[in-house]
Amino acid sequence: MSSTFIYPGLLEVQAPETLSMTTADGVRLDADVYRPVGTGRFPVLLMRQAYGRRIACTLCYAHPSWYAAHGYLVVVQDIRGRGTSEGTFHPGRHEEADGAAAVEWAAQLPGSDGQVGMYGFSYQGCAQLLAAAGDCPSLKAVAPAMAPWDIGRGWMYENGAMQLKQMVEWGVQISAEASRRQGDAQGYAQHKAFAAAPDWQQAVSAQPSVLTEHAGQSHYQDWRQWPVDDANWAAISPYAKAEQIAARALPTLLIGGWFDTFINGTLAAFHELTRLKHPALRLVVGPWLHFPWRRHVGGVDFGPEADLNTDALHIAFFDEHLKGITPAEQSRIRLFDMGTLQWRTFADWPTQQRALYLQGTGRASMDVEAGTLADQPVEPGCECVVHDPWRPAPAVGGCFGAVPGPVDRSAVDYRGDVLTFTSPALSSPLVLAGDLAATVSATCDRRSFDVSCVFSRVLPSGVAQPLSSGYVHLRQVPEAPVQVPMVATCVTLQPGERIRLSIAASDFPAHPINPGTGQNPMTSPAVEALVTTIVIRLGGADGSFIELPFLAS
Repeated sequence: MSSTFIYPGLLEVQAPETLSMTTADGVRLDADVYRPVGTGRFPVLLMRQAYGRRIACTLCYAHPSWYAAHGYLVVVQDIRGRGTSEGTFHPGRHEEADGAAAVEWAAQLPGSDGQVGMYGFSYQGCAQLLAAAGDCPSLKAVAPAMAPWDIGRGWMYENGAMQLKQMVEWGVQISAEASRRQGDAQGYAQHKAFAAAPDWQQAVSAQPSVLTEHAGQSHYQDWRQWPVDDANWAAISPYAKAEQIAARALPTLLIGGWFDTFINGTLAAFHELTRLKHPALRLVVGPWLHFPWRRHVGGVDFGPEADLNTDALHIAFFDEHLKGITPAEQSRIRLFDMGTLQWRTFADWPTQQRALYLQGTGRASMDVEAGTLADQPVEPGCECVVHDPWRPAPAVGGCFGAVPGPVDRSAVDYRGDVLTFTSPALSSPLVLAGDLAATVSATCDRRSFDVSCVFSRVLPSGVAQPLSSGYVHLRQVPEAPVQVPMVATCVTLQPGERIRLSIAASDFPAHPINPGTGQNPMTSPAVEALVTTIVIRLGGADGSFIELPFLAS
């Protein structure tokens, strides 16, 4: 590695120095420290990394040396049980205490001015939130991007349904690192092969052989045993520390993406901390995946404004709160409009909603034009859809598709196991910004079923771009209409475009298939899954509808 890093117009930076700290229980944690050349005292930017400190979130962030060149001491630390640090990794278990200790250790490093900010995305964001609840007075600002908030209800599960694809793939990644640390070349190759080509056709989809064979190497088997309301989730989740986090009132920059797997967690953190009157929150949501944060997403070009320089955004944020430099941009909420391809700013989260009512002819599973969306409740009726576990409706685009983003899902909408309800073509622009939710009045001929809802923008060409989704697992047939929370959005729809709600009983492998037997899909063998007929009630007092965040028209 070069002895120094040189960036035009910025400070020269030394090659990283590896330093170690020891936790209260005697575990060594290793870190790379990047320092500007010369003398002087600088604020610290700390990233606590779960995937190896040399990676340093460079999937989405400039190299740590670039941040250091702006006048910061940058510390990238391997968390417990990862990289070269000692100990065993248990997600969430040690991040409050270890994170707080790391902050105070970093604040005392030579060249530090005693102030620490934290940055990073995904698990690195979760580690920031947990550290912020700990005893670390030197921590002055945090910038958690795309991070889980409620690990049980918002990461492991979505409305009672296991988030199969995300959980298995992350479990494999974590277990692979354990194989690497053990020098198990064959085990590492097994994990890498599954990661490259996931095999979802298992006897039990939530028990892939690679994770069963290497059961002791990750959190996965423990998490799979914990139901959604298990007390273990609170012990490892930032949401359970919300009051402590809000009370500290640390300047907080939250970054999310409309197609990020943690968008619900990002928004839940913002809403809960807002409710607790946190005084220094900022929220930025772009049209991005979990990574990278770029203008091209799922085959759609969202334009140059979507290529927001998030590194410059971070520097401006930390310059403000660690150096006292007032930034030019101080909007509390910035949402990217996926229709106008521009940023919208808000002082508060938009809350207005309007309902559209599902209407059909009985052929909404056969003809994408047969189901419609109406401004007023319609005459009572119903639509039927048959779910066949042999060929379940797949996840396409959105947050959890094999190719995520606004990928054309029109071919899936044409399937006979998907109901579609589409509006007439718009005659004028329609702005949607905020939360969506569907209310589905449904019953079935089995003991249990699931409800998958997808909201799409339908272009005049017939392309259907999924912009929002929601999923609910039902272990028994409900007596009342089912509320399906959906991912928030921000989009201006243009004249000639239409909106569509698609309803199915699966979105495999995003979530496991409900067997229809009332048994847990995480443990029920695929061979026991039943063909299920679901009836959706329309119109009348308990008809189905979708609530949309109509901002303006």
